Amino acid sequence: MSLQSGMIGKIDYLPLDQILRPIPPVLDYSKIDSMVSTLNGVPMASSTCKIEDITSGELPPVDVLVASHKGKKLYFAFGGCHRFQAYERTPGKLVKCKVLPCTKDQLKLYLGASVDRYFE
Repeated sequence: MSLQSGMIGKIDYLPLDQILRPIPPVLDYSKIDSMVSTLNGVPMASSTCKIEDITSGELPPVDVLVASHKGKKLYFAFGGCHRFQAYERTPGKLVKCKVLPCTKDQLKLYLGASVDRYFE
C-alpha cells in the first residue's frame, strides 16, 4: 500500500501498453523472477516479500496517474518497476492498478517541461 493510494479501494485493470513509464528503472532480476512465478500461480518469496504475504496469481496494485488534457487521456506510472517487468514477462495479463487523477501541471513535478511532448 502506498501513501498516495492507501485510501483508494477501487482497483482497475489496464493493458500494459496503455501505461507510460517515462523514467528508466533500476532492477533486481531475482525479484522480477519471483513476481513472474507468483503471477503464474506459484508464489515465491523475494528479498522484500515473505511467502505468507503473497496471494497466488496476483501482485499488489501499481499507482498510476491519469491526466486528461484537451481530450487526450494518458496513464503514467513512476513506481512499480519490478511489477511492470513481471507483467511484461507474463503476456496477456492486465496490470492491477490504483488510478489517481492528476492534471498536466501536476505531472510537471515528475517530468518538468518534457510533459508537453506527451500531450502534443
